[in-house]
Amino acid sequence: MTPNEAIDLVRDAILMSLIVAAPLLLVGMVVGLGIGLIQALTQIQDQTVSTVPKLVAMTIAIIICLPWLTDRMLEYSRNLYREIPPHMSQR
Repeated sequence: MTPNEAIDLVRDAILMSLIVAAPLLLVGMVVGLGIGLIQALTQIQDQTVSTVPKLVAMTIAIIICLPWLTDRMLEYSRNLYREIPPHMSQR
């Protein structure tokens, strides 16, 4: 494996992790921003008020996005195994 191939593998792995994590992070960020705005308006400063809705929203997002996330990970894994040279698999 050349250094360029190793760099490509690492780049693809980082990109895939960002793609898989993005929906959950976006949902957490939007819900956190909304709860933070509500807390600022009502002056309720309790940690559980912001944590519980984020956990619930992210759980719902996982349930909704799970088929898509699984497809992306399977596609990435298939491409990764497909790119293994034949002489490497016989060692």
